[in-house]
Amino acid sequence: MTRLDNLVPATLRLPGYVLGLPQTAGALTMVPIHGPGRPGIVPPRSGLKLKRVVGYGDVELHNGADTGVAIVPLHIGYIQDGAQNHALCSAALLAAGQTRRFTDACCVQAAQGGYLEGRDQWFFVLPWELRARALELRGHEGYSKLWPDISAVNRRYGLPQRGHLEQILTRKRAVLTQFRSRLELMPGQLGALFFVGDRFAGLEVAPDPRFFAEMWMPLVCFAYGVAAWHAEPDRADAEPFEATDLDTLRTALERARADREREVLSWLPDTTDLRAVEEERYLDLRLHTVTGTALAGQVVSEQDRIVYASVFAAN
Repeated sequence: MTRLDNLVPATLRLPGYVLGLPQTAGALTMVPIHGPGRPGIVPPRSGLKLKRVVGYGDVELHNGADTGVAIVPLHIGYIQDGAQNHALCSAALLAAGQTRRFTDACCVQAAQGGYLEGRDQWFFVLPWELRARALELRGHEGYSKLWPDISAVNRRYGLPQRGHLEQILTRKRAVLTQFRSRLELMPGQLGALFFVGDRFAGLEVAPDPRFFAEMWMPLVCFAYGVAAWHAEPDRADAEPFEATDLDTLRTALERARADREREVLSWLPDTTDLRAVEEERYLDLRLHTVTGTALAGQVVSEQDRIVYASVFAAN
């Protein structure tokens, strides 16, 4: 697990985590992470709701749970009927029953504001290509601040050059959601490493498997699936194993899996300059922003042990 420790500041720890076997779908590779859970954290889909769009770049989120703090995932965004689509620039901590207003949200589509009902909304995580810029813009008000970057992403993908993210998230949703079925969420999984091609894309760790299961589709399909879809390689026929009996085949498969694990782990960045700055706290939980030459993101720690992480390649 030393390689995982290189993805977070030295002052914070990722103890007791175990990596599973890599899975690959097209250009997207996912390595499951298992480890000790931290119970009592409210999961994002069943407990956290976008209560109101106050206006452009101004939204309210609500923790509807009777008990337990909610960790608002980094760069979560909402698509809904009859209101503007928005994404947040930062993670956050919300107490049970708390409603919190975020005036530095990014509007990702101009529409009409209003109150919402839970059935009218679904959430995503900003695509990897937009995350570093969105993190830089936290605390800066201005609903259109991410539109130039969204326009650039749309142009690269051969879409109309507009600051409307729904051109990817909604119109390409059928293609992107295939990653959810092509990659398998493992029992007890509470995190993952993501790679696009042979490049490290992100580390995602949740407090427990239920939390991660609710983040699975937004992460696989949107946060990392968009870049993987764009980089989708031409399909090639796999080379057959040279085996004449079952034992030889098993040995060849085990060797191939071990080689694949070593190859994927060699793609992890070797970073030593990561810094963590505390942004907010609730009881023993601390939200930190992580920055470095190659990585950026946010983590939530409890007594220096990380219980949530979203750290991605920044360039």
